[in-house]
Amino acid sequence: MKLDYESLKAIKPDIILTTATAFGGPGPWSDRVGFDGVGQVMSGSVYMTGAGDPPYRAAVNWVDFGTALHCAFGTLAALIERGKSGRGQIVEGALLATALSFTNATLIEQAVIKANRVPTGNLGQTAAPADIYRTKDGWMLCQVTGHPLFIRWARLMGEEDQWLSDPRFADDIKRGDNGPVISERMARWCAERTTQEAVDTLGGAMIPAGPVLSPQQALDHPHIRATGFMQDVDYPGLPIPAPVVRAAVRLSETPGEIVARPPMLGEHTDLLLAALGYDTAAIAALRQSGII
Repeated sequence: MKLDYESLKAIKPDIILTTATAFGGPGPWSDRVGFDGVGQVMSGSVYMTGAGDPPYRAAVNWVDFGTALHCAFGTLAALIERGKSGRGQIVEGALLATALSFTNATLIEQAVIKANRVPTGNLGQTAAPADIYRTKDGWMLCQVTGHPLFIRWARLMGEEDQWLSDPRFADDIKRGDNGPVISERMARWCAERTTQEAVDTLGGAMIPAGPVLSPQQALDHPHIRATGFMQDVDYPGLPIPAPVVRAAVRLSETPGEIVARPPMLGEHTDLLLAALGYDTAAIAALRQSGII
């Protein structure tokens, strides 16, 4: 589109240009294109997901949305800087940069101690119990990280002496190394309960746990509904309103709200061109020429 920074800066010296690419730069792959999955596979995340044969990428586009968030954060920072100094600048986001930032803890561990970890499915590697467990009627996740939480878990099992005196379980890393032993005990506990019973009991003991929900179950979950995280929005062509998630961060004094549905493709073209000074005949000519 030829919207390079220098050309735009010549028109508006304090302009802020925000861009997002697949690989960022400078580098030998700077001109290549890519999608969310490319960032996932090149960050180490996909390698560590699943059981390893085959590797699994995440079903949700966390790299795409994470890059959008980074770009929004960078643009806000640039606006604050312009408010102080009057200077504009380029804000650059990249899918690969986002993916590497989210995977950074794993990369740091590998660089420093050469852990050479391999995927272990849902079983946690640096704490335990940390896994997804089958219940009487479904699945649930429990994650115990830190010794205070492990003490609570041992008490809940009614087996403090067994778990707290064994040197194999003295800290998170040792518990992660011996995770299958702890996870087997937790699996037996979960198998005796429904998902609701398990997560309620663990929640009451201040141990992190949650049910594995289908998309429909997520929409219907009483806590998700009660929080008001989502807002029903009408949209042309849909049989029912779409549940659109509100801004995932709330501000007490200036809360964001969904005030209008997203526009249809080209819905506001005429309005925007008219605001820029094009009259009806000029807009018609642009449309006839296939420009809009």
